[in-house]
This record gives sequence, C-alpha cells and structure tokens, in this order.
Amino acid sequence: MATLNTLYYGDNLDIMREHIGAESVDLVYLDPPFNSKRAYNLLFKSPKGHQSEAQITAFEDTWHWAEQAEREFDDLLHQPNTDVAEMMKAFRSFLGENDVMAYLTMMAGRLLELRRVLKPTGSLYLHCDPTASHYLKVVLDGVFGVQGFRNEIVWKRIHTVKGNFGQGSKFFGPNTDSIFFYARSEQQKFNPAFTDYRPEYIDQFFHHTEPDGRRYRLISMIGPGGASKGNPHYEFMGVTKYWRYSEKKMHELHDQGMIVQTKPGAVPQRKQYLDQGKGAAVQSLWTDIESASGGESLGYPTQKPLALLERIIRASSDEGDVVLDPFCGCGTAVHAAQKLKRRWIGIDITCLAIGLIEKRLKSAFGKECEFKVEGTPKDLESARDLAARDKYQFQWWAVTLVDAQPFQGKKKGADTGIDGLKFFHDLQTKDAMKIVISVKGGGLKADDVRALNHVREREKAEFGFLISLAEPTAKMRADAASAGIYTSGAGQKYQRVQMLTIEGLLTGTERGEHPDYVPDVNYKRAKREKRHKEGELFEGPQPTGP
Repeated sequence: MATLNTLYYGDNLDIMREHIGAESVDLVYLDPPFNSKRAYNLLFKSPKGHQSEAQITAFEDTWHWAEQAEREFDDLLHQPNTDVAEMMKAFRSFLGENDVMAYLTMMAGRLLELRRVLKPTGSLYLHCDPTASHYLKVVLDGVFGVQGFRNEIVWKRIHTVKGNFGQGSKFFGPNTDSIFFYARSEQQKFNPAFTDYRPEYIDQFFHHTEPDGRRYRLISMIGPGGASKGNPHYEFMGVTKYWRYSEKKMHELHDQGMIVQTKPGAVPQRKQYLDQGKGAAVQSLWTDIESASGGESLGYPTQKPLALLERIIRASSDEGDVVLDPFCGCGTAVHAAQKLKRRWIGIDITCLAIGLIEKRLKSAFGKECEFKVEGTPKDLESARDLAARDKYQFQWWAVTLVDAQPFQGKKKGADTGIDGLKFFHDLQTKDAMKIVISVKGGGLKADDVRALNHVREREKAEFGFLISLAEPTAKMRADAASAGIYTSGAGQKYQRVQMLTIEGLLTGTERGEHPDYVPDVNYKRAKREKRHKEGELFEGPQPTGP
C-alpha cells in the first residue's frame, strides 16, 4: 500500500501494480497527454535580460505503435475483463496499428488499474480534449460498464478567443474540454456543488421583499409523484392536494408566516429566502472557472486552474479521503488535495516534473505539507542506476540538486556542453548573472574541466558547475581552481569553476557556491496558501452561477 502523501517517479502502470492496493483510493483525477503534436515546457522562467533558452521539453505528447504498445495490447487480451479485450480487438481492426491505437492501448491498461484501486464509493474524472474523447468514452464504458457513467462535463477553458477566420479557417474555434465522470458503483460519494445566483436571476425570481428588506421567492409545496410517492392527501387553505409536508408541518409553517396564498382558492406556496439558499446547483456545463492565469500560472501550457480541481475534489471526496493523480504533470491536483485536507498520491514519468512539484508544494504550503518522494535517487547507487537507465532523466534530476534549470538543448544527438542553467544576483548589482552546469553520468575525462570553462566563457557566465558521479582527480580539481576567482560586490571570493559530486550533493557535504541566491530567479513559484484553522474549509470566492 502506498505511503501517503507520496509523489512517485515512474510509469504509473508499474507504480499502481506495485504500490497501490485494491479499493484504497477515493477519487481519481487524470489529465493524460495525447497526440496533440505539442511539446510541453515546465515551470521555468528567465530573468530580465536573458532569453528563454532555459525552457526544456518535459515530454513530447506523441504516441507510436511499437514493441511496448504490442506488449500492453497482449496484456489487455488476457486480463479478466473480456468486454475490454473484445473492445480493444475491435478498435485495432478499425484503426490499425497507429498512434491513436497506441494511445488507447496505453490508456485501457491504466484505466483498468485505476478501477481496481478505487473504493466502491469512489469516482474517476478523466480530462481530455476532442482529439480522442470519443474513443476514450468507449474505453471508459468498457472498463466501468455503461452504468458507471455519470456525466460528460463540458468546461469552457477559454473565455476570450481570437478567431482564425481571418486565416481562412472553416471550423468553429475550440474553447472547451470534456471531463468524463464515472463511478465505481451506486455507492459513490457525491457532494452537490453550488454557485452564487446571478443578479439577473435574483431579480427575476426573488422579487418578493419582507418589510425588513429580506428577499424571497415562492416555491411549490405540492408533493411530487402524488400518491405513488406516499405524499399525504388533505385540504389546506381551501385547496385539496397531495402535499410535500404532513398536515401538522403545514400548519406550523403557516403559523411561522412561511406560507403565502396569493388569492382565495390559489394553491398555497412556501417562502424561500435568498439568504438561506445554497445557491444555484452546478450542472454539467462549467463556464464559471477561468483557465490558470496571472499569479496562479506556472508556465505549463496544459496547467489546469486550482478552482477546477477544487470543485471536483469537493464533489467526490471528503476530508481525509485519498486522491490519486496518475499523470500529475505540474501538480495542480495534488496541490488542490493538500489545500482541501485530503491525502494524495501523485505519479509522473519524469523525475524533473516530480522535483518541480516538490518545489510547488513547498512554496505553497511550506513545512505544513509533509510528503514522501519515491523513485528518484536517494543515494549514489540509485543515482548510478538512473544514469544507466536514462541519461537524460539523470541529467535533468542532477541539475535540480543545485536548484538549477535543465537546459532546452538536451535532445538526443545534440550537445551544447550545457546541461543546466542557474541565475543569481550579486548583492551589489541588479542584474541576474548566469551559471552553466555540466553533468557527467559516466567516467570523467581529463579535459572535461577545460571544456566546461570554455563553455562558461562562450556563454558569458560567471560560474561553471561540473556535477559528476565519479570522483574528480586531484589534477581536475587543480584545473578547476586555475579557472579563476569571482569576487562579489560584498568582497567574498568564489571559485569560478566548481567540481561537485552526486554523492556530496546528496549527503549535503557539497554545494554550489555563489553570491546572494534569490530563489525565484529560476522558478515560477506557486502562490503561498493561507493558513487555516483546524476544521475550517479552504473556501475561496464562489463563482457566479445561473
């Protein structure tokens, strides 16, 4: 069983099978990537005066039919849910072996695992765009059964759209996403959501006013369903009906001044005061939540707004429940779960994303947010293992050990001599200055230090850090020392080229030395969440509804 709260680095299929027990999760939210032909950048910014080369491709949102897809497809044919097996065979016959089929194969296996980990009272929300939503709906029907379907929520993600008609487009501009809402069983939890009434709605319906200024509307007291629903039948104020309330209750309401008969013989109605109502019930069209922007935006193109996740989490879980996001990306779901006092599990396939979510949670909640991180290296041996399995993930992880940004140019076949960038302010200057970082996951060569110093000079950087798995030789350390000294405005002296080992950084015996480091020079920081008293809900301003 997973340790809560936990961030996992790795393939979510493996993580769920190995670490998350059956019927242990209350709510799943997932926003899986698809073949949108876009590459997504993560959570970085460049100080004024520097270009945006510090961005890096977090993942390429493209799937291809290959050995892994074939293997996962075979697994689907031999798992117990025969409806899913038959459905996937039909899809393959129709679609063939292409990118869409690879994506659906990947999703089907993971959705089966997500259903397994859900409690009988649990729900799943799958967020997607029109690219593959029609196929995903069929996959969900196969996994949960058509009886598990609750809603297709349509979220208006863009409110101000610049149309493409000037460029000759022959379609309507897309500005909505779909969120498929499924339940594991009829026992599902559900807490209805409400929004404030719109002013025009209030004027139209709450047009009665008490002498003290309280506004109210009149609502029916007739029992829905009549006798078939067991409603009592009697005469009240000269009108005989099947009523919603008992005769005793009706007289009590009348004595309290809560019943109005507009004219003799008219059906009596009950007062409903505006200040006592819950508001307008949220339906399946969500137009009241704006996309993540302004201070909330962390620079991640697919980032979802906290308000969206808060609505979903409140609707289908209670405080203390477990929320799982198996594609946690920039961490909005786990952020919202933490804010709303839920326990949570987040999984992502890049250790870079895991490291950045760590920073987001610490920025937003500080020491109040306790969690574990599993799968990223904790010691020299696990660091060696990551370097052997995936050198790019290793490089991205290693630069975060010195709070640096992975460099955009790290794509297979390209080598600029830079694996990471870091910016700092000297105490005596307003300008942000640069540090270049090189990571070595294998053995060190005699000229590695000289090569880094050359890159430092070429990039006009004040410092160069060389991070290595191997222990540098005395000659290499001497070469680093010969690269010169930087003297800060405060008179402190720092070696321009510094040798740092993975082991030393992990144990805290080594650190990159430079002047006055300002943390938000390198990362877009999450807004600090306000502290709340025990038992107080984390409620923000309610959006206006119908």
